[in-house]
Amino acid sequence: MRRLAQCRALLVVVLASAAAMVSTSAPAQNRLAERAAMIETIKGHARSAPSAVEGQGIDPAVLTTMGKVPRHLFVPEEQRSAAYGDRPLPIGYGQTISQPFIVALMTDLINVRPGDSVLEIGTGSGYQAAVLSPLAGKVYSIEIIPQLGERAAARLAELRYDNVEVKVGDGYYGWPARAPFDGIVVTAAASHIPPPLVEQLAKGGRMVVPVGGPFATQFLMLVEKRRDGSITTRQLLPVSFVPLRGGGAR
Repeated sequence: MRRLAQCRALLVVVLASAAAMVSTSAPAQNRLAERAAMIETIKGHARSAPSAVEGQGIDPAVLTTMGKVPRHLFVPEEQRSAAYGDRPLPIGYGQTISQPFIVALMTDLINVRPGDSVLEIGTGSGYQAAVLSPLAGKVYSIEIIPQLGERAAARLAELRYDNVEVKVGDGYYGWPARAPFDGIVVTAAASHIPPPLVEQLAKGGRMVVPVGGPFATQFLMLVEKRRDGSITTRQLLPVSFVPLRGGGAR
């Protein structure tokens, strides 16, 4: 009788473990399917925007990275069912996490290479920094809203994006102590291209920045600093971003 009772107890434990495995693996598999669908959507947008996407489309390394980053962990819990959808989502304090295609496009346009130093203006939830992390040598990110900056820094550390450094401050003025940067990504719309960021861009470097007022048409701009120090700019496509706060609001 005692051995029978032990066998029954063991069976209960095994069944409970199996049930737990099913309950946890199903959501994980769903997330993989959602990520795959997100990547296909990004590819579709790239095909319809040849003037913005250079070469043969979004760099496969960027798509691979975006397929691995758990986007659902960078949005509020109540938004997680929509985390991989084709749209921006609110993250609190009047800010948003950008549409996946825009994240992919901006990452692709700065041509991140291993060992590069990249600056992000507007940490937000930390998602763009997480996408940049495996592609770059070091990622520096500035967030003007303390609550968002602190939350993003904690999340990035928890998920082991160890080459990302976040600080709270006014991103309009960049991060002179860490300059120059091989790439700069600005995730909020400025009324003009911030001169301090152009100055901190390395020779041969690239910056993507949305330019335009909150009630006017905004355009994603590509800024390149040539090897001789000269600057070129190119208007890519209309976008919609929250306004850049701080010095850029003037």
